[in-house]
Amino acid sequence: MLKRLYDWTLGLAQHPHALWALAIVAFAESSFFPIPPDIIMIPMIIARPNRAFVIAGVALVASVLGGLLGYAIGAFAYETIGQPMLASLGKAEAMEAFAERFNGVGFWAVLAAGVTPFPYKVITIMSGWTAMPLGTFIVTSILARGLRFFIVALLLWKFGAPIRDFIEKRLGLMFTLFVILLVAGFAVVKLI
Repeated sequence: MLKRLYDWTLGLAQHPHALWALAIVAFAESSFFPIPPDIIMIPMIIARPNRAFVIAGVALVASVLGGLLGYAIGAFAYETIGQPMLASLGKAEAMEAFAERFNGVGFWAVLAAGVTPFPYKVITIMSGWTAMPLGTFIVTSILARGLRFFIVALLLWKFGAPIRDFIEKRLGLMFTLFVILLVAGFAVVKLI
C-alpha cells in the first residue's frame, strides 16, 4: 500500500497543477501524511530549474501551515482526550514534567525534525500537546523547513539531475549530522 501511495505521490509531480499538489502534500505531511514532499519537489525542480526557489517556497509555506494543523491536533486532542485520561490514571504530573523537558529543548526538536528524515508531524503534534510557545514553534518551523527545502532547491538548481541520487539517499544523513554537530557545538560553548 505504501508503495502505491509513493508512486501516486510521485505521479503528482507531472500533473499540470503540480504546485498545488506539492502544497497539499507538504501541508498534509506536516500533520498526518506519511510521504515527504521531496518526492514531488525534486522531479518538479529537475523539470523546471528556473522555478526551483518558487517550488521550494510553496513547499515551505504549505509545510509550516500544515505544521500549525499538527500543532492544533496536539493541543486540542490532548486537552479533550489525553489529559482527562492521564489524570484519571494519576499520570498528569508525569506528563507535565515531560512537557516541560520537551519545551526546554523544543527549539532543537523542531529544528531537527524539520531538516532530518525524522517525521516532522510527530514534533508538530508533540509541540501542540506540550503547549510549546506558538511563536517559537512557527519561527523554528520556518527556519528548519526553509533550510531543508531551499538547500534541496539550490543543489538541484546548481547541479541538476546528477545530484538527485545524493539528495534522495544521503541528504537526510547530512542534515542529521549537521544538527548533531550544531547541538554538540552549543553544548561545548556552554561548558566553556
